[in-house]
Amino acid sequence: MSNRLEMKSIAKSFGGVAALADGCLSLETGKVHALMGANGAGKSTLMNILGGVLAKDGGSIAIDGQPVEIGSASHAALLGIAFVHQELTTMPTLSVAENIFLGDFPRRGPLIDRRSMNAQAKALLGRVGCQIDPRTLVESLSTGDRQLVEIARAIRKAPRIIILDEPTSSLSGPEREKLFAVIETLKTGGAAIVFISHFLDEVFRICDQVTVMRNGRTVGSWPSGETTMAQVVHEMLGSVAASERIREPRQSAADPLVTARGLSSGNLVRGVSLDFKPGEIVGLWGLLGSGRTELVRALIGLDDLSSGQVQIAGARGLRNAKPAELRAMTGLVTEDRRKEGVILPFSIAQNIGLPNLRALSNRFGVIDRKAEKALAQRLSAELGVKATSVLQTAGTLSGGNQQKVVFGKWLPAKPTFFILDEPTRGLDTGAKGEILKLTVRLAEQGAAVLFISSELEELMRVADRYVVINRGTITHELPGSATHDELMNAVSEEIARQEVA
Repeated sequence: MSNRLEMKSIAKSFGGVAALADGCLSLETGKVHALMGANGAGKSTLMNILGGVLAKDGGSIAIDGQPVEIGSASHAALLGIAFVHQELTTMPTLSVAENIFLGDFPRRGPLIDRRSMNAQAKALLGRVGCQIDPRTLVESLSTGDRQLVEIARAIRKAPRIIILDEPTSSLSGPEREKLFAVIETLKTGGAAIVFISHFLDEVFRICDQVTVMRNGRTVGSWPSGETTMAQVVHEMLGSVAASERIREPRQSAADPLVTARGLSSGNLVRGVSLDFKPGEIVGLWGLLGSGRTELVRALIGLDDLSSGQVQIAGARGLRNAKPAELRAMTGLVTEDRRKEGVILPFSIAQNIGLPNLRALSNRFGVIDRKAEKALAQRLSAELGVKATSVLQTAGTLSGGNQQKVVFGKWLPAKPTFFILDEPTRGLDTGAKGEILKLTVRLAEQGAAVLFISSELEELMRVADRYVVINRGTITHELPGSATHDELMNAVSEEIARQEVA
């Protein structure tokens, strides 16, 4: 008997950069299949191709043994594929029933048959263990209940394949348990389920099979009972050659520039203490969901602290810092450059000018466009931005050049503290190398650098010190001289704790 789904040798490139080179996935009927991989491994691209969001460049897809070409999201739905995205897509001002039937309302003549819609919605909600009145507005629901509404909408047409992308990322403990019960019901009903999660304990609890991707390729697939958390993480990360280091690790004798003491914030930052010294690159490693980005937000005051304090160097030593002071001294390269790093319709010059408007404006607040252009030309030449001119829009640049623009816009302000959150995500090998060299250059110019990555390979090329974070807690700190095996042992120890728990 053939598998429910076979994806073989799937390839996809964006602007000449391969996001997928050899993506493969097999799903069995009535099984939950985990799809794992670090940031940029190709998971989302592979699932977007299966869900009809993206068109593949190469490879083959077969459903129940029949070759298919998926032309759009609506075509995927007709083929029995339901996609529950990580970002909830419910419409808050509509009722639960209206959200479930959005785009395909039951009708009585020209009018929506609300009685039938509400009755069908109630039955679908019952199938996912949700007792909400279907007439309730979605805006009044908890995140967990909204997630169940999404799943009810997904199963309305009895899909053969269900993709759940990080479905538990914002759920409470009881809400997760409710979701796991729903998944078990769907599995018993014969659906083949793809479960994407960064929580390894969840994967090993509810999944029958685990497939791992790395750098756009599927590297292996195992029954969950025949592998371990440590092996999965090892396959996700790969190995690192020490000879690839851009700069040998250094121990700074300087006093800390920024110090965090006992920081706690929200649900994912708990009692974090760290020092950041001038000229030092601190490598922070953690899988998605470990609290990395939440720690950054807490550090620079974007999220409120429930306890702890951030201090900065002053004339008489460390002193408590106000969020505005921290942000004024910090250059932040965010995880999502296309949404938060650059404004795609703006030119290179306009993007670089944005954080520097005060210096580029006259006393009446009018921007000196000639000065803005000159600044952008100087920084573009310094950073090696490849473009026809600084008037070219950022959206037309390659990923690596967009990232250089993100770096460039901070340089005129001369930040003394840089936070780089997955700065090489989605870049090709050459562009990654250039960004890593730029990171080293910032440190050599005296800045303290926090370099965050889910790839040990990158950290081991530049970091002077390593910090491991898991679920909001610092679990290990190692010197820059630590070997790949020592880092992997630190990761494995934390995974072993999760397995025991």
